[in-house]
Amino acid sequence: MYKRINYITAILVLVCGLSVQAQVTTSSPYSRYGLGNVKGSLLPQLRAMGGISTAVSAINGFNYINMQNPASYSSINLTTIDIGMSASLTNLSRNNLSETSFNSTFSHIAFAVPVNRKSALSFGILPYSDLGYSYKNSVKVDTLSVDQLYEGEGGLSKAYLGYGYKFGDHFSIGGNVEYIFGNLLTTRATEYAVAGAVNAKLQNKNSVGGLNYSYGAQYNFNVSRKLSMTLGYSGSSSGKVNSKQSFYATQYTRDASGNENTALDTLSAVTNAKSNLTLPLTHNFGISIQETDKWLIGADFRMSKWSNVSVNNVNQGLQNSWGASLGTQFTPDITSYNSYFKRVDYRLGVSYDKTYIQIGNQDIKQMGASVGFGFPLPSANGLSFYKINFTTEVGQRGTLTNNLVKEQYINFHLGFTLNDKWFRKYKVD
Repeated sequence: MYKRINYITAILVLVCGLSVQAQVTTSSPYSRYGLGNVKGSLLPQLRAMGGISTAVSAINGFNYINMQNPASYSSINLTTIDIGMSASLTNLSRNNLSETSFNSTFSHIAFAVPVNRKSALSFGILPYSDLGYSYKNSVKVDTLSVDQLYEGEGGLSKAYLGYGYKFGDHFSIGGNVEYIFGNLLTTRATEYAVAGAVNAKLQNKNSVGGLNYSYGAQYNFNVSRKLSMTLGYSGSSSGKVNSKQSFYATQYTRDASGNENTALDTLSAVTNAKSNLTLPLTHNFGISIQETDKWLIGADFRMSKWSNVSVNNVNQGLQNSWGASLGTQFTPDITSYNSYFKRVDYRLGVSYDKTYIQIGNQDIKQMGASVGFGFPLPSANGLSFYKINFTTEVGQRGTLTNNLVKEQYINFHLGFTLNDKWFRKYKVD
């Protein structure tokens, strides 16, 4: 067991080291709205299937940590660890302008431990949202050219502790206690294209740290000897998370090289004022059907009440969102000894979302397709199971209509999953 612990520790150090070198996690003007780009509690193996999760637990007997629906924890019968990282290639286009950026980061670390035959405990940490943008609008005020600058950086993370329990042979429930934390920093500035002009800047920092809750239920039943069906529901509460807000309004100039000088004056300053953040109420519904040791296909429908989201009791002007996903996993022959690729999991998925963003009466929509693989690794003793999960997502958000920004992206997700029985008793002859 200690060799396995050292193995996992080495991988974790490697992943964390890669993440430290790449702290910028997104470059999207749409992250300006709401709480940033909301990531969702999905590991690579679920993202590969379009993000289906509500009615998914163990697939082909292999344990996955599905924190999107904590009821799934009840099917975990081995100690399970999942760690990983992600990267994205994003192209932004507007009119005849185009810009491409690349970002990568540590994505998650999650653990699950069976408590008894019908329940399991899970805990971990993963991103909740990412904030990252920098752009400007140039306008004319009388005869002067004025640049309006917008910048944002930061994001929120989520640490969770969850428990799932199965009643009888078919019905499971579960819940997560989640600690949402992080910093959201936004800046707006107005600059005049005149040498020595006095410019104005508004900077707002929100330091978030508070509890929220999510929950779920699953009902599983046999359709035939080899076929089973699962119905699922999951959601999260619309709670208020504590935060501290700092606000600064300053005036400044730029030198001959264009560098920003020290602020001339601070017009207003508020430091660490008590505030709060209202999170959206969410509902997810799902269905899946699975043939034992062969395939799974499922669909999800989701909705979130973003219209109630507020910061310091100020409504953020967002709209309610909804979306749907369809995905599948297929394993040609899980017991094959002659062909490795017959034991590989092949995954496909599609998704569509009407997001919570509306600009100039234009709904911002997002659509994508995904493909992924689960590569099994050899087991030393036949009692532990390893798998590398790789996923690629291709999608688009926004449109060029009405002078808006079209965002095209390719996301890469890499995860390592371990299933093992760490706490077994050894018998001595």
